[in-house]
Amino acid sequence: MRVFVTGATGNVGARVVQDLIAAGHQVIGLYRSEDKVAALKAAGAEPYFGSIADPDSLKEGVARSDGVIHLAFNHDFSRFVQSCEEDRRVIAALGSVLVGSQRPLVITSGTPIANTVPGEPAKEDNPTVGSDVHPRAASEEAAAALAARGVNVSVVRLPQVHDSVSQGLITPAIQLYRERGACVYVGDGLSRFPAGHVLDVARLYRLAIEVAQPNAKYHAVAEEGVSMRAIAEAVGRRLGLPVKSIAPEEAQDFFGPLAMFVTLDMPASSRQTREKLGWEPVGPGLIADLEQLRVHDL
Repeated sequence: MRVFVTGATGNVGARVVQDLIAAGHQVIGLYRSEDKVAALKAAGAEPYFGSIADPDSLKEGVARSDGVIHLAFNHDFSRFVQSCEEDRRVIAALGSVLVGSQRPLVITSGTPIANTVPGEPAKEDNPTVGSDVHPRAASEEAAAALAARGVNVSVVRLPQVHDSVSQGLITPAIQLYRERGACVYVGDGLSRFPAGHVLDVARLYRLAIEVAQPNAKYHAVAEEGVSMRAIAEAVGRRLGLPVKSIAPEEAQDFFGPLAMFVTLDMPASSRQTREKLGWEPVGPGLIADLEQLRVHDL
């Protein structure tokens, strides 16, 4: 299969490219800056120039592929709502080329939009909130619109994807910890993040596009919930910083745009995903990776 991968040079996307090629697939990898071309070629991928800021620039890559994995996303959380609406437009553009075919499109979303049963982990078949409640739901709304047009679209919902260098939303939180000289959590610190190691997540994307099940929802979750307190304590040990609690009303001042995430309890299950795809995570856990943080890279 020839797979067009957006976000092919990102932390997750680069691993997806490697996994696809190792499994015998061909990859067309999106790039938007020339310094990324060498890495794509070294991985065995065909570089393709374009940008999610210009969705039409992606259409030729889709037309030349047997399937699409869409990972690219603007992670500037100071403009999170705008980024989610941009993703809606990108998904619509990708899918417009696939109408009338069975070529698969795998898009990316987040597990929190399925945290709709109080006190329980998000499940793949839970009802989801709309983009008026959680902006990231815009991606799945776009996918649903494509499915209504007959596009073979499925969704991988991400938790905090980690290795010893990058840990999703936790990475910018760590930068704030360093800048402010303390690792903090909100209240009792029991709000939870689901997590998955980047190599396990990459393998899940490959399985999803190989199976190509229309309307499938998958959770790339190895750990259902790691508490914010445990995260802060692990980072504090690694960086030699004090760990403390702050009141909920202080969260916005400390975390800024990240406050909307660190105050939520967001556990998630992947039981259905494992049953459907035979996917079993084997990578290290989030705390283990935080304890191996490459401090000089922060």
